[in-house]
Amino acid sequence: MPKILILPGSARRASYNRKLAAIAAGIARDLGAEVELIDPIDFPLPLFDQELEESGGLPGPAKALKARFIAANAILFVSPEYNSSITPLMKNYIDWISRTESADEPPLAAFSGKVAALLSASPGALGGLRSLVHLRSILGNLGMLVAPGQFALGSAGDQFTDTGDLKNPAALKSVHGVVSKLVEMTAKIHA
Repeated sequence: MPKILILPGSARRASYNRKLAAIAAGIARDLGAEVELIDPIDFPLPLFDQELEESGGLPGPAKALKARFIAANAILFVSPEYNSSITPLMKNYIDWISRTESADEPPLAAFSGKVAALLSASPGALGGLRSLVHLRSILGNLGMLVAPGQFALGSAGDQFTDTGDLKNPAALKSVHGVVSKLVEMTAKIHA
């Protein structure tokens, strides 16, 4: 059974991306994956600072999140777009988690060889698509196997019901396709 970690790139409680992450988590569970949906509120981190790292090591929340990355076979990144790129929260997570804590730890242990998939939601027409281009590049450079498909939900403010479900069946089908591919690739690679 693949272990999939789902990481939203927005801490805002009413975030469209957190809603999309919850939908993706349900789909992954239905497909037989073991899923952990991260709540960004549980992992408050200072802005990455190498001097802070040198003086005290990784902060507790960074160690805890990194341990979850290492334990997972795959990561589903669900991130909005800020100024045509990824959110500061997502970049900060990646920067802290990428740090090596000991001489015997392989470089990029939390990322290397793991499967990744990408989703985004945004009020804009492109749905955060430009952020996914940057995120795909970063994750590939960290040694992740990024699934070829992705989905960006445009006009996200109008796309969810009051209970957090997607209104549009085509959008739900697209999310299902991305999650299915992630589960399938992970199962093959980590069989």
